[in-house]
Amino acid sequence: MNVVSNASSNNKSKDEKLIRLLEEQLAHSNQQNKKLSKKLDQSLKQIESLTQQLQHLTKLLYGSKTEKSKYNTPDGQVSLFEDDPSFTDSEHTEEQSQQTISYTVVRNIQKKKRNDSLRDDVEIEAIHHHPDNTICDCCQHQMVEIGGTVVREEATFIPAKMMKVQHIEHAYECRNCKSDASQSAQIKRGKAPQPPIQRSIASPSVLAKVIYDKFAQYLPLYRQVKEWSRYGLDTNDKNLSNWVIHAAHDWLLPIYERMKELMMFKSVLHVDETYSQIIHRSDGKSGQSNAYNWVYRSVPSQGPLIILFQSSLSRARSVLESFTEGYSGTIICDGYSAYDKIGGITFANCWAHYPRSLIIPEELRISA
Repeated sequence: MNVVSNASSNNKSKDEKLIRLLEEQLAHSNQQNKKLSKKLDQSLKQIESLTQQLQHLTKLLYGSKTEKSKYNTPDGQVSLFEDDPSFTDSEHTEEQSQQTISYTVVRNIQKKKRNDSLRDDVEIEAIHHHPDNTICDCCQHQMVEIGGTVVREEATFIPAKMMKVQHIEHAYECRNCKSDASQSAQIKRGKAPQPPIQRSIASPSVLAKVIYDKFAQYLPLYRQVKEWSRYGLDTNDKNLSNWVIHAAHDWLLPIYERMKELMMFKSVLHVDETYSQIIHRSDGKSGQSNAYNWVYRSVPSQGPLIILFQSSLSRARSVLESFTEGYSGTIICDGYSAYDKIGGITFANCWAHYPRSLIIPEELRISA
């Protein structure tokens, strides 16, 4: 009897040891599962961050390189939700989602458009071609016209030409008063109009052509010299440069100042600056040093658009302060430090510059 009880007690102790061992193994397995789950969560977060960075880099590499079409809309306003299709897709009710609509699309056959054409406002010259002989070869009677057909159109260019215009002032005198010794001589003289630039042969049409070619066609003045020579005007790039300077100062500066005066009444302005290089600088610095062109632009919602430029050798805050002296309103700009703390002006961030100023959060960065 004692042998049986001892055997049962031994078995019971073995079972308890086995149970404790299994419980320890279960606890160890649960702890390992928690560690693996934590590592899995970290891996999923890292995969998500890598995916977002890959999308961002792919957009930078293959995406649009210009902001013109996205941000320079006619009314100056863009959608805040254009990148999220959930805001642009129309909402479907249950009936609409179950409804099937069938329709027929009728496409008009369009003629193939030429890759070159003349505008409708171009002057038309019609050249009519008649037969050399309008006598019938059969009965020898006079034939009657029954219609005409436009068989082709061609573009004809009439080159510009140079003309020397001489302003001659004619003088007139009264012979009757001249013959009378008691009368003083009476003379009248015609008065020619003042030239746009004193002591210069440049007419308004020549000045307009020089300025248009330089600023609209981006044709440097030294290249224009040969073209003017072909027309018959012998000059040099120094003369052309002086013409542009005098025309801008004497005739265009009053218009510029009036446009600036109107711009200062606007409540919202866009301001930005970009660098350029000037070969011969007035401050004595090297031509490799950057100069800056500041651009000021009103918004379309506040009347006709006004765009003004200001050239400066510096990017300092003083340039902005000198232009906006007396202005009170909001200036939309980038994050450059000069756009800050000017009395009477509120500075707002530009949505076009905002995507380029985004900083990848710390949790999304790849640790080296």
